[in-house]
Amino acid sequence: MALIIAATALAIAETEPTLIRDYGRAFTSGEFALGWIFAAEYAVRLWTAPERNPTRSAWRSRLGFIFSPAAVADLIAVVSSFMVVGTSGALLLRWVRLARIVRLAKLGRMSRALDHIVEAVMSRRDELILSLVAGLSLIVVAATALYLAEGGVQPEKFGSIPRALWWSVATMTTIGYGDVYPITPLGKVLASVTAILSIGLIAMPTGILAAAFSDGMDRHRRAREDNPPPNGRV
Repeated sequence: MALIIAATALAIAETEPTLIRDYGRAFTSGEFALGWIFAAEYAVRLWTAPERNPTRSAWRSRLGFIFSPAAVADLIAVVSSFMVVGTSGALLLRWVRLARIVRLAKLGRMSRALDHIVEAVMSRRDELILSLVAGLSLIVVAATALYLAEGGVQPEKFGSIPRALWWSVATMTTIGYGDVYPITPLGKVLASVTAILSIGLIAMPTGILAAAFSDGMDRHRRAREDNPPPNGRV
């Protein structure tokens, strides 16, 4: 975990031009060293993949590992580590650095909390989909209302529903950049109603996930209490 965090910090620091200019060689050496470590880890995981499912053949187990999401993220991180030298073009270099930040995904297999989060999301997927649909519906309705109220006054900002969608999204997410806002009395009233309604709709998924996560943690805690390990350690 420490190596993953260090490698991610290194990839982030490399985006600063002044650091690359002064310590470019040190960054390259560190990236290569981390790349070999992660490559060795990938090779060991690939070799021992059959141990996770002894009933399957070795080649099927290894093939399943190669195409698993975690292994794909590992491979992308390893390959990008060795693309530090010889990468030409600013856009390609940015993509390579972005790929190395994918290493953060490796932390997922080391955290049981992530499993609890995934379980919480799946157990409340119907409620989350419902809240998402409600939020999207309010965004479209608010954009339509502001298009009718402000379209004639501010055609460059509210002259169409797609243009008004930017204001609607910024208001619903409480970002409020301030570059687009209503100026008519009706538009201000509609914007106020949208802002008030958005508070509840944005908070709804948070409450659903918090309750599901708490329920999942309680279930795992009760399972450990009912079936303690043989050596008495949890």
